[in-house]
Amino acid sequence: MADIFQITPKLVVGDGAAALAFYTEALGATVEESYTIDGRIVHAALTVGELRFELKDAGDGDPAPTKGLHPPVLMSLGVTDADAVTDRLLAAGATVVYPVADQEYGARGGRVADPFGHHWMVSAPLESLSPDEVQARLDAMS
Repeated sequence: MADIFQITPKLVVGDGAAALAFYTEALGATVEESYTIDGRIVHAALTVGELRFELKDAGDGDPAPTKGLHPPVLMSLGVTDADAVTDRLLAAGATVVYPVADQEYGARGGRVADPFGHHWMVSAPLESLSPDEVQARLDAMS
């Protein structure tokens, strides 16, 4: 599938700032990106060596893990055509959580739930924005 270029796990946490500090200290992670709305982290990307993972604060339908239960993980799927990949996921049995649309942060994307309950965020870049431009657009949304 040449139109898929990455799969990135996204952890949902109860305290994003504390999680960034923990992963930085415990794993030597580097915070590559971190964006907030009203003080909540809505997206952060970290790297450990050549590996990348993402995290966000709980909210917007994404619960943080409850101790003793299975933790929620969002899969972030970078693609060249969000509509085509989402259509394939839907045809295979996924359901729409958020429809594909042009997003303020410079991407076209949406979210589907697979038949097993995992959520897949499908996103294709529309424009190249600096981190400051992304944050300014998110600030304008709140």
